[in-house]
Order: sequence, then C-alpha cells, then structure tokens
Amino acid sequence: MKNSSPYFAAKNVKLYNCDFLSENLIENESIDLIVTSPPYNLKKDYGSTCSDDVTYGAYLTFMGKWLKKAYRLLKSDGRLCLNMSLDNNLGGRRSTYADVGVLVKSLNWKYHSTIIWNKSGSAGTAWGSWLSASAPNVVAPVEVIVVLYKSVWKKAHHSKKSDMTKEEFIEWTNGVWKFMPETKARRRRKHPAIFPVELPRRCIKMFSFVGDVVLDPFVGSGTTLIACVEVGRVGIGVEISEPYCAYAKQRLVAEAKINQLRIFEYLDEVK
Repeated sequence: MKNSSPYFAAKNVKLYNCDFLSENLIENESIDLIVTSPPYNLKKDYGSTCSDDVTYGAYLTFMGKWLKKAYRLLKSDGRLCLNMSLDNNLGGRRSTYADVGVLVKSLNWKYHSTIIWNKSGSAGTAWGSWLSASAPNVVAPVEVIVVLYKSVWKKAHHSKKSDMTKEEFIEWTNGVWKFMPETKARRRRKHPAIFPVELPRRCIKMFSFVGDVVLDPFVGSGTTLIACVEVGRVGIGVEISEPYCAYAKQRLVAEAKINQLRIFEYLDEVK
C-alpha cells in the first residue's frame, strides 16, 4: 500500500474516501478477493457524488473501466464476486447480466460460476397487462453473484486456513442462496442499496482463506468490511461519498465492535 491517509483505519481494516477509478491507493497484484456490488443504474439517489441514471452505454463503459482496474489489483489466483442485477427494465429491457458477461470476457477475466441470490419474493409485482397475454411483465425476485478469477482458479493454500464448516460448505456450494435483503427502513435511513452482511460473509469464507486481503471498491455502508472483521480477513474499502464513509465507520464501531487505532498502526502486522 502507498502512503496515503485513509478515512478510517483500525486493525485489519482500511476505509478510503475517494473515487476508485481516479485514485491509486492499492498496489497491483496485492488483493486476494474482491467482493462488491456497484450501482445498478436504477435511478437510486446516492447523493451528489454518484449518478445512478446514465445511458445504458455509459453504464457499460463505467463497468468496463472499474473491472479493468480491479483486474490489475488481483493476485494471479485472485477472485471477484460481483453482485449485480439480473436485468434492467428502465428505458427499455436490458439483459444486464448477459451484457456484463460478454464485457468481462473482453477484459481477460475468466468465468467460474454464477450464484443466484433468491431474495425470498421481495421484488413485489409488475403485472403489465392484467390477466392478458398482450403485454405481461415478468419480475424475478433474484440478483446474481458472478464469480470470476484472474488467471488461476485453484489457490495454493500452503499453511493457510479455511474456516467454512461442513454444513456451510454443503449449503453454499448449491448455487441458489436464499436469504432476505436488508429492510427498506434501514436503507432509507442511511443508504439506498445496502446488502445484508450474509452475502459478503458467504463469499469471503467460501472464496478466501483466513488472513487474506479482501477489497470492496464500492463499499457504501461498509457491509463488506464488517464481514471481513467477523471472519478474520484484512478488509480494504473504497467509497466516493464522505457521508457513506461516515456511516460505514459508525457501523464498524457499533456492529463489528472495532476500535479506531492510529492510522497505519496495523500495517506492519499484515505485511
């Protein structure tokens, strides 16, 4: 890591308030796993720092830019768990998942699998033409977690420790995960698109070893960092919005029970 001051630093956690695309705070080939959920371009209000309402072409361009940078940061056996929407119905029907799948292949990413997150019927209804075949709408209450890797899928674990239980391994290797999203009340309070801690917790335990370095380049309310603390990984988060950084810090202290240390105090411990 380069000598640049984070917004918040505590043992095994660093949070940066900056734009992932324009800053160079993380060394190339230093990350074991990326777990993230970038904006879906669904016109959510993220404040003045981020537009979630651009043309579809501009959205794919944005996706390409950050995916290209993320690729450089991963180790050769590094992995990416990308939580995203299955499709997008604003401004015309868009097969977002399929289009991003084509995009990642053009950027040299290697595809491993897709996990379906069944949000237990939380999507609501969108009938279109009621009781008619003229123009019915179909809405799936799911999101996807695309699992990609850089060069080599199998990690050389050496003395590294896995921390999945037998029950977790059996459940999670089934590619349909079922758990509820965060409540709307919580999202309205501080952030419009919080995912539950269960999502990054599963990804981190399943695709990294204890002590590995995990990055979320769109960390938002800090959920991925909370999961890192809970399962013993080194967490790095990048977030463009200062209010969201403040909320992430608040959650780390309150939910992950982490105490702020002197900036960089922990660096020698994780090198």
